[in-house]
Amino acid sequence: MRHVKQTGLSPFQLLVLFYFSAVTVSAILISLPYAHKPGVDFSLMDGIFTAVSAISVTGLTIVPIADTFSVAGTFVLLFVIQIGGIGLMTMSTFLWLILGKKIGLKERQLIMADQNQSALAGLVNLIKQIFYLILAIELIGFLILGTYYLAYFPTAKEAYYQALFATISATTNTGFDITGQSLLPFAHDYFVQFIHMSLIILGAIGFPVLIEVKRYIQHRGSPLPYRFSLFTKLTTSMYFALVVIGFILILFIEQNNFFIDKSWHETIFYSLFQSVTSRSSGLATMNVDDFSLATKLVLSGLMFIGASPSSVGGGIRTTTFAIVLLMIYFFAKGKGSIKIFNREVHQEDVMKAFVVMSVAILLFTVAVIILSITEQFTLTAIIFEVASAFGTCGLSLGITSDLSTVGKIVIMILMFIGRIGLVTLLFLIRGKTIKENIHYPKERVIIG
Repeated sequence: MRHVKQTGLSPFQLLVLFYFSAVTVSAILISLPYAHKPGVDFSLMDGIFTAVSAISVTGLTIVPIADTFSVAGTFVLLFVIQIGGIGLMTMSTFLWLILGKKIGLKERQLIMADQNQSALAGLVNLIKQIFYLILAIELIGFLILGTYYLAYFPTAKEAYYQALFATISATTNTGFDITGQSLLPFAHDYFVQFIHMSLIILGAIGFPVLIEVKRYIQHRGSPLPYRFSLFTKLTTSMYFALVVIGFILILFIEQNNFFIDKSWHETIFYSLFQSVTSRSSGLATMNVDDFSLATKLVLSGLMFIGASPSSVGGGIRTTTFAIVLLMIYFFAKGKGSIKIFNREVHQEDVMKAFVVMSVAILLFTVAVIILSITEQFTLTAIIFEVASAFGTCGLSLGITSDLSTVGKIVIMILMFIGRIGLVTLLFLIRGKTIKENIHYPKERVIIG
């Protein structure tokens, strides 16, 4: 990407334009003949849908990845999902730094929009740390899985090739796989599942959290205590609370259904993995369609919430959900502000959380209504698909490839919005902040 020039576009408009351009280039690259296996029929819609899914690190697909793409094509996909996972501006900034380019104000504003940051200070250092941390996580995961896969695959080349794709797919929470069966072949290999869950969590918990944990480790031994930010405390607490709640609900609901003939360890790992992967990953150790209706709705809710802000995942994000719940609790207690972890949440952030939640529910509802009109699937399958696309998760009840053209377009829009984030979408249509100098008399309105 060229160095950003001054334009009349806002940073949020430029960011969306860059992601749209990335989807266009990706669609072209994966549509070229070299990217496919001989005899594969790959349409323009297939290319666009796969590109959007890859850039948004969703993993929903209308073509079987393992049967469609050649080795060269899978490496192109890996590059695209790596860009989508780390962030377009992170990758671009790192290239600018390598080339010795100066990171100006406009570039910093783009980084701030892409990483959902609230201040310009320290952004370049943030980008460096994100880039190195993700690469380090992926390298360790690749070496562990590749060595372990030697027992599964006939050659070391195949073992490490599978491990490379699996590691990047899990860390970026994309959910693409080249086994053709997701993680079903490893349904009883708990070590493989543990590594994948670890990579999914590290990718979805938020880059700022990883950086603060790194600083905490480096700070150990210092006489002064290290203080984690409110963001890290709030998003980490909510993230793991959702994992635990999801685990317990799946365990409870399916005890007399899918788990009725399963051993205790199968029950635990099926529940835990599906709870973790519903954050935004899309990998599965079983056919999720085998779950009961109640569990499918629980998974839909978890996907709608999604991952943490400034991570590889989508959805309304954990902090949004946490602030909405906390505001409801404190309002019920007769208090007008949120006080948690010895800090008070800024009122603008509270308002932003409720706006994001409201717009997300509206968007979700409209998408479900449209698909209910254009598609011939059950309402449960449609809700699940919409939640998966919006949360950039990638889990599906098997309807993605059978969607109509309108249905595919709706899902692509949801995946794209899930990647850029609702805050970016809102700022995209929002004008400049205007200081109000004129105020009218205030009057109470009956609510509820």
